[in-house]
Amino acid sequence: MINFFSDYLVSSLRLSVPLAFAALGGLFSERSGVLNIALEGMLLIGAFTAAAATFYTGNVWIGVIAAICFGGLTGLLHAFLSVTLQVNQLVSGLAINLVASGLTSFLSRLVFGGGNAQSIVGINPIIVPILADIPVIGALLFRQDVLVYLLFLLVFLSTYILFHTSPGLTLRAVGEYPSAADTSGISVQQVRYLAVITGGCLAGLGGAYLSLVQVKYFAEGMSSGKGFIAIAALIFGRWNPVGTALACLLFGATEALQLRIQALGAKLPYQFLIMLPYAVALFALMGKKSKSTPPAALGVPYWRSSNDQ
Repeated sequence: MINFFSDYLVSSLRLSVPLAFAALGGLFSERSGVLNIALEGMLLIGAFTAAAATFYTGNVWIGVIAAICFGGLTGLLHAFLSVTLQVNQLVSGLAINLVASGLTSFLSRLVFGGGNAQSIVGINPIIVPILADIPVIGALLFRQDVLVYLLFLLVFLSTYILFHTSPGLTLRAVGEYPSAADTSGISVQQVRYLAVITGGCLAGLGGAYLSLVQVKYFAEGMSSGKGFIAIAALIFGRWNPVGTALACLLFGATEALQLRIQALGAKLPYQFLIMLPYAVALFALMGKKSKSTPPAALGVPYWRSSNDQ
């Protein structure tokens, strides 16, 4: 029973990691006032570039760096469209998702020689002596890979930066009152660009975790809606790094539960089990509708010239 519970917790954590990376990326973007529906595409691009770079070089860290870079470039594209060109942010995000889905599917067939499930080198866990043998906690905290530990650090750093530093105050000011921030000498465009690019880098890391840790290959459409669940976790966590990470853990635990129910051979339609994480995300959003307050300027373009007239 203890082993089953321990395995379930470990699986829940592993399934929540890509969600948490993407959600943290969305948090930085949306705290600056830029709606980021493109997290799904950023995850997929991160997963593909990590797998492709690792496949060609045999070095997982080159794959991780590639995922961060291309995730950041996708964020740059979203920022250019939504901040500079003032394209509707929802439309921009959806367009990136569609392009990412088609482009990665096409390129995966070229890169992997007509197949899209070739095994690649993955990131192995770091086993801490003695501590790793502690029941339940050992497997959960002391047998994880470096990206999991990086995620823990990023949640702490994000909280500190957002609520206890001047750059964090600037970011929140741009997301809440961009005209006031502009009046005080802050470049709204620059802050939003940096925030969205940072969000893309983090989402790319989530994609790298998908392909280099969870499955160790790339499959078409392997993000499977995780970017949208990350957005739900962001709202459920009230745009707070700790709350968002805990929400991701909840959704990861739900997905781990449905996988175990299928493995036990429960006489339930598998389609019902597959939709369980998405149903939980939907109910979570319904329950939080009256309590979650997004940044005041979220999704609202800012024209500096209109404020100078």
